Amino acid sequence: MPDGSKQAGTADLGQVVADIAAEMAARTDRGEVATYIPQLARVDPARFGLCVTTRDGTVHTGGDADVPFSIQSISKVFTLTIALGLVGDALWRKVGREPSGDPFNSIVQLEHEHGKPRNPFINAGAIAVTDAILAGHQPRETLGEILRFMRHLADDETISIDEDVARSEKATGFRNAALANFMRAHGVVENPVEHTLGVYFHHCAIAMTCRQLAMASRFLAFGGRDPASGHSIVSAERARRINALMLTCGHYDGSGDFAFRVGLPGKSGVGGGIIAVVPNVASIAVWSPGLDKVGNSRLGTIALERLARAMGWSIFGS
Repeated sequence: MPDGSKQAGTADLGQVVADIAAEMAARTDRGEVATYIPQLARVDPARFGLCVTTRDGTVHTGGDADVPFSIQSISKVFTLTIALGLVGDALWRKVGREPSGDPFNSIVQLEHEHGKPRNPFINAGAIAVTDAILAGHQPRETLGEILRFMRHLADDETISIDEDVARSEKATGFRNAALANFMRAHGVVENPVEHTLGVYFHHCAIAMTCRQLAMASRFLAFGGRDPASGHSIVSAERARRINALMLTCGHYDGSGDFAFRVGLPGKSGVGGGIIAVVPNVASIAVWSPGLDKVGNSRLGTIALERLARAMGWSIFGS
């Protein structure tokens, strides 16, 4: 496992980030942007951003690292963190912890497993997690709490929800509505479906930059603590467990391939973003809107593979 002693010098890391950004900018094999959410289909596929932040607060950026984009399923890491803080291990009675091996929006799998989602990062699982956060609260209040948490982690009050993307998701979210209603029938979703889905669509529509996401992910890289202030966000044990879920489930049915190639806990979103953490060393965010066949950023994955190899950052050894 990587540690601070293995990290290359600051100048070396900065050069690696710059080189990767230049390489990705020149590539033409970018994958395809998501089209099932109309607003995402409008994003320029030529965009690429990368940000790495280290324990001492040094930030290295390349490309479009300060351009906001829709974080989509990356938000599921942060809503899971909130839900675990609210209900603890009781959450696992309604959501599993196993890789899916199926598309992120599979209805068949949910039916086979009697309404209990396989893990918190597929759509059904994230809807169930959202429902746990919503319990006893109004949707607007819950969304406000999620946004405050994201702003606190990133130390940036400008983070907001892209309302156009949220409306676009609601207008086309028929499969998610089917998942939520099926789980409601099994008692996994307890709140009104329209309330739970409203919060879900909106937290997926949060817009952030690579810089903001890398900052927000620091607590997962550093034992649940903000390395700048030393304040605890979650326990070290909980941070390890969230990282374990990102490693095994963070890229849907491409999770095994991502672990094989990159070797870091990470979470992707169909907006083209990926976060990744190097335990005790760094947090990373990358963005390239074009997706591969299973819905993960094509160039984002390649860039993280290059970065992990160059810096010896795979948790499985250099």
